[in-house]
Amino acid sequence: MKAVLRKPKLSFWQILNMNVGFFGIQYSFGLQQSAVTPIYDFLGASPDQIPILHLAGPVTGLLVQPIVGALSDKTWSPKFGRRKPYFLIGAILCSLTLFAFPFSSSLWMAAGLLWILDAGNNTAMEPYRALIADKLDAEQQPLGFQMQSFFTGLGQVLANLSLFIFPLIFIGTTGSLPTWVFASFFLGAVCSIGSILWSISKTKEIPPTEEELIKLREKRSVLEPLIEIFSAIKDMPKVMWQLALVYLFQWYALFCYWQNSSKSVALSVWNATPENKETYSEAVSWTGLVNGWYNVVTFLVAFALVGFAKKYSAKKVHAFCLLIAALGLLVFPHIENKNLLFFAISGFGIGWASMMGIPYLMVVTDIPKERYGVYMGIINMMIVIPMIIQTLSFGFILKHFLNNDPRNAVSFAGILLIIAMICTLLIKTKTPSDDLALEK
Repeated sequence: MKAVLRKPKLSFWQILNMNVGFFGIQYSFGLQQSAVTPIYDFLGASPDQIPILHLAGPVTGLLVQPIVGALSDKTWSPKFGRRKPYFLIGAILCSLTLFAFPFSSSLWMAAGLLWILDAGNNTAMEPYRALIADKLDAEQQPLGFQMQSFFTGLGQVLANLSLFIFPLIFIGTTGSLPTWVFASFFLGAVCSIGSILWSISKTKEIPPTEEELIKLREKRSVLEPLIEIFSAIKDMPKVMWQLALVYLFQWYALFCYWQNSSKSVALSVWNATPENKETYSEAVSWTGLVNGWYNVVTFLVAFALVGFAKKYSAKKVHAFCLLIAALGLLVFPHIENKNLLFFAISGFGIGWASMMGIPYLMVVTDIPKERYGVYMGIINMMIVIPMIIQTLSFGFILKHFLNNDPRNAVSFAGILLIIAMICTLLIKTKTPSDDLALEK
């Protein structure tokens, strides 16, 4: 077995500082999950148009993340590093778009800006997964990935709280949208660039060896990133194909929930639709608070999952978390008391904490270190392909099989998570002892 040099141990605070940038990225994703659909509603979108209008996220993720991953694998600058330049470029693009988004005067302007916003988010996020694999050894990688789950929860909590608090402060309409939209997105722009700059200033990347530098300096074709992606897919470890099946059902389900949560709450609690703008705005605000709560649960349990994964295996932990999330979504659309929604969505928060970190532990030991970036990008392809399938197919399913009822859409998501749980239990992974042997 090939020996692997030990990486220097990092302190808890070094790992935290390294991942602070994930906070800003996830604030932006939180706005996309909870605020973009209501914005589309305010701008006149019909229910079956919503899925296709969310096509930007998965398509840009499919195109951007694997390419950025392949490029970052082949990048090295003594001054800027390997992954950090991509963090910065993505954060700048994201911040500028967040500033522009509230000025959307039409449905298609908002949809176009969402494409740009997602491109920025994906450019910044993909190298973050690879940075954990670059910097941390097998023993510390669970903490690194779950630190990202912690900041995912924290960032999305703030995003969703802004949807509850800002409508109470910023009353009225500016242009085509409520004024609170401006406040939420402006704060997101500041968080995005500010948190990335913090991480860049506090983190040093590990320089490549002389042998790696020689390979990096070799002349390369402009098509090399694409060639590398297809080559990596051809050589992909079996466990990643198994994870792809889990992700097919898992991420299809998540898109169903995010697109329909506000309208489900509006119907089940307020018996209102987007046409009742004042009541629907109240439902959107409350849903923001509910979604904020599931992210509170996420960052509260994220570190506990590290210990459970070490004790019981990442696969069993993820399967259990998916089951808890599924039960929460199955109950969610039947609740008429708005306060009880917090109990139902807590299960989803536990599942979300696992989704943001635990699956990476199932595959990272099977990935060669010189391909961390491209394989983390390919894992994201496994996320966005189900989302693309969802955006193209779910409008038809919702209209013809689920009676255009968002409550049925949330229940459908719960069933899909149960299927994802079963597929997780079928994955064959390395044992923890195998992982530690690689480090010796």
